[in-house]
Amino acid sequence: MKIKDHFTICTVRKKILMISKLAGIALILSYLISTHLPLDTDISFWIWFSFIILLVLIVDFLMGRFISYPIAKLSLAARQMADLNFSSPCAVRTNDEFGELSASLNSMAENLQQALTGLENANVRLKKDVEQKRLLLAERKELVDSLSHEMKTPLGVIRAYAEALQDEADDVKKQLYSEVIIAETDRMNSLITTLLDLSALETGASHLAPEHFDFVEFLETVAGRLLIDALDVNFELQFELPDHKVFVFTDKARMEQVLDNLIINAKRNVQPGGIIKLLLTEENGGLHFSIYNQGPLIPQDKLPKIWTKFYRGHGSKYSGSGLGLAIVAQILSMQELNYGVKNLSDGVLFYFTVKIVR
Repeated sequence: MKIKDHFTICTVRKKILMISKLAGIALILSYLISTHLPLDTDISFWIWFSFIILLVLIVDFLMGRFISYPIAKLSLAARQMADLNFSSPCAVRTNDEFGELSASLNSMAENLQQALTGLENANVRLKKDVEQKRLLLAERKELVDSLSHEMKTPLGVIRAYAEALQDEADDVKKQLYSEVIIAETDRMNSLITTLLDLSALETGASHLAPEHFDFVEFLETVAGRLLIDALDVNFELQFELPDHKVFVFTDKARMEQVLDNLIINAKRNVQPGGIIKLLLTEENGGLHFSIYNQGPLIPQDKLPKIWTKFYRGHGSKYSGSGLGLAIVAQILSMQELNYGVKNLSDGVLFYFTVKIVR
């Protein structure tokens, strides 16, 4: 131990010893002085007594300053940390054991805060994982239930025609039954593929791959394939498109699914000889697409429900496959694009808006 360590007062013990020694020396000196004053004995006593009271107050102040106050602050900080409140660090800044204890408490509080933050983050991630698994299980159950429900009709048809095929001798009828079975099998395959695709979109298993392309030319290609080149045309086609290129940044393949489903939906529900109108306009930095089909309206209370899987409005003349519009809604929602449907005076209008990029 160095010599200067014997004379330092940077410990609580030495501070107490120093105060007590100084108090003792002051007490002795005050007594000697008061007894040698040329005053009456009683007066000398009261002077000495007053000095004693002053000395006690000074010692009490020093003991509070060096001992009581730091202990009180340390106790308060410890209680707050016990309640997991780390917002107010201990403010003892002395160069003694109390200061070291304060620094240790603050360091412990910081470490505990970091550990608790880490635990909270891990808990949030765990909750998200649990929720994701719950959603996946729910989606899986819904997928099985939906498939079971939707497969009953085509499977029943296939079984009936397969049984009839076994006992049928007429080659013409055999050919007809075989065609029905193949058609129902194709229908089942298409339904399963579409449903699995929608499920992958909903659960996040399938991701978007945006790219930069001209939407006007893109729409002309898709609409031409489905509306102009189709053999079963029994409607009047009208369209208004920009006469220049308009670029967007989105998933081209998925947007083709959107257009396919909306156009097929319009073709399915347009009245014989009615109008299908495609409209593409630039509005406030967005490219607004709409498709109108003249035909039966959708009941007003059913409009929000047409985007759900397997929804088919009972008592409504408006028909649908039950999956196409659900895929449209899912793809557009994933891209946070505004979309909707509304009844006009003599038909139905579907629409969405995609942001224009230069």
